[in-house]
Amino acid sequence: MGKLPLNLTYFTFLLLILGHFHAFALQDVTVELFGASNYGTVAAFGDFNADKQTDIFIIREQSEIVIFLADSKAPYFKPKVNITKSVLNAVITSVVPGDYDGDSQMDVLLTSQSDADKVEVFIFWGDNQTLGTPPLNKTFTDQPLVMDFNGDMIPDIFGGGALSLSAPVNMRVPHSNAFIDLNKDFTADLFLTTVGSKFETWLNKVSRALVASSFMLGVCCPADGDGLQDHLLPACLDDECQRSSIYLAKPGSPEWVQVLVDFQWRGTMWSFSRGPPGSSPLVLHLGDYNLDGFPDALAVLHNTSGSNQQAFLLENVPCNIPSCHSVGRMFHIHWDQPDLGAIQKAVIATFFDIYEDGILDMLVLSQAEGRDDLIIHALKNNFEADAYFVKVMVLSGLCSNDCPDNVKPFGVNQPGPYVMYTTVDSNGYLKNASAGQLSQSAHLSLQLPYTVLGLGRSANFLDHLFVGIPRQPGDSDIRKQEWTAIIPNSQLIVIPFPHDNPRSWSAKLYLTPSNSVLLTAIALIGVCVFILVIIGILHWQEKKADDREKRQEAHRFHFDAM
Repeated sequence: MGKLPLNLTYFTFLLLILGHFHAFALQDVTVELFGASNYGTVAAFGDFNADKQTDIFIIREQSEIVIFLADSKAPYFKPKVNITKSVLNAVITSVVPGDYDGDSQMDVLLTSQSDADKVEVFIFWGDNQTLGTPPLNKTFTDQPLVMDFNGDMIPDIFGGGALSLSAPVNMRVPHSNAFIDLNKDFTADLFLTTVGSKFETWLNKVSRALVASSFMLGVCCPADGDGLQDHLLPACLDDECQRSSIYLAKPGSPEWVQVLVDFQWRGTMWSFSRGPPGSSPLVLHLGDYNLDGFPDALAVLHNTSGSNQQAFLLENVPCNIPSCHSVGRMFHIHWDQPDLGAIQKAVIATFFDIYEDGILDMLVLSQAEGRDDLIIHALKNNFEADAYFVKVMVLSGLCSNDCPDNVKPFGVNQPGPYVMYTTVDSNGYLKNASAGQLSQSAHLSLQLPYTVLGLGRSANFLDHLFVGIPRQPGDSDIRKQEWTAIIPNSQLIVIPFPHDNPRSWSAKLYLTPSNSVLLTAIALIGVCVFILVIIGILHWQEKKADDREKRQEAHRFHFDAM
């Protein structure tokens, strides 16, 4: 993709004609999305039918998987594909879509749990948007991490009893393992939760596939927008989880910094919602809701003086407390958000781009009286601001235009790719951000099969966009490609084919109209109309002057003739 000469800076000036908009509000669109089928546990996201629209995988009554396919007519998600208990005869606990046999068609991995320390894994093989019987049946001690261990872009399954490392590792149950680039070499590394609430970092080195590098606490996720993956740790500070905090550690730093301290609202203390021992770990679901380039979070908190439990938005803001000065960022809880506050007994809250417009909306699951299944609430993010984004999805690249059986290569969830951009903001400062794709898969991590990176108010082209994929063990070549002059508010679908020749990778660019683009168009049309009116007035005045001059010439001619 060559350098484009057009610069969008003047668009920002035109937007000033109509003023700035910084409103944030949520709109309940549950009926519009699901109709009367808004119940069950949202377990995963993925493009099952390869139509470039994200579908939703929902667990019902712990015994059935229903795949809601995206549609162009309301309700916009319709239940189309079912996997029932009669096939599994087990309690379903999680879903991980992916292409596990390399045919560029989506398969579905399920986990079930009958005993406290026995997790069974089943894979239903996809064939032309149908699911065949599960010949694979493995047992683990916890829900596995789906990763690409050998760099062949076919997902592998990591967990107790599966892939082994060069040193014994006793993993914590439940775990927060991740597969993501930790040292900025565009190659995914392994991040493990071990017994004793410590994490081991296994870096992908050239000499050996994975080498233990350090031991630290935390969960992998970007937090401060410096292009490096930080470690966030939501924590309970006492056994009853009456007091909570969020800590952040920079890569390679032993210092843990508190980035959220104040959990008090209207004289009442709130804290993270934690289940019984052995249940899911504390979870922060991340997403840049306001497109400022800094990831925000959704968390479920409970009122420590009562039974109220609800979802809250944790906005990533500049640091204004002493504890976080060294990192410069912190989280601020939006306490008085009536749309989220109206959902009582919330259990899970996550981000999801409902309308495929690059703006992250929200899905909140809550308990209801007399029902075993959770109730699904869909909240549209009516965020309006002169902010921009880039949305990137990296596919497996196992095929491009010559896929077996003429299948479309879009319906796969690929763990491990790494995306980073660098650009210059409106003030002339260098700005960069990065994200890993599908770095976690266990315990309802609910990560999206794409990354949405906020660009802030800079309407310029992205100077550089880098995409890297996992490499094979011992391979010295970094699998990374760079694209320049990416148009903001666009979706980029990257097909890394062939894997070992990044120069041949292709990228399909799709523009995503947004409110900013609409405002720009209105401003341009307004300016054009204004100019046309001025031209019309000047032309009319000139025509009147010409007519007046002709009359004077005619009068002078007759006078001279006399």
